[in-house]
Amino acid sequence: MDALQQFDASIFTALNGLHASYFDNFMWLVTKIGTWTPMILMLVYLLFLKKGWRRAITVILAIGLVILIADQVSASIIKPLVARARPSHNPDLQSTIHIVNGYRGGAFGFVSSHAANCFGIALLLAMIFKHRAFTWTMVVWATLMCYSRIYLGVHYPGDIVCGAILGFIAAWIVYRLLQWFATKHPQWGAIEFTAAESDQLIYAAIINITILAVWAVF
Repeated sequence: MDALQQFDASIFTALNGLHASYFDNFMWLVTKIGTWTPMILMLVYLLFLKKGWRRAITVILAIGLVILIADQVSASIIKPLVARARPSHNPDLQSTIHIVNGYRGGAFGFVSSHAANCFGIALLLAMIFKHRAFTWTMVVWATLMCYSRIYLGVHYPGDIVCGAILGFIAAWIVYRLLQWFATKHPQWGAIEFTAAESDQLIYAAIINITILAVWAVF
């Protein structure tokens, strides 16, 4: 176990050491969920105006359930049990770690709630939309969000990987519940998206990340 943790720490040090002033700003923006408002608004638009309020509420509740499961299991169960200090709180790394804006996060980092939530949302939406390009867009989004946590010095790669696995499990459970619910109440739960609708959300994600990239300059 010690060897595995040392390996994890060495990968963290290599990734966290790749920093520049521009990327300090960019990753600081990326890691905040509020900066992804354009993409979120496009999703809400597609749900309510294209699929109706019943199906929109069903999907939003499903996303909320994924976050609830992933976040509570990671933050309330796994982190206190494992009690692995974040790299930002590891005294052995204080001389080499790169911290942005003094942000160090809470005491414990395993598993990453960010990774669990982001990959949980990404997988759930990918299974709902069933569109290859959209799936890859969600994977890139979740990966970028998770890499920002390593860049900011608050998570080891192992925290991210295990958090992503937790997110996958939460998404799979909720999607199966969604399928079951759709068979019982098709007017609420039966949801299909066209390729054009998936493309709209992809464009929103591209525009969103472009906004962040420009915003980071200032």
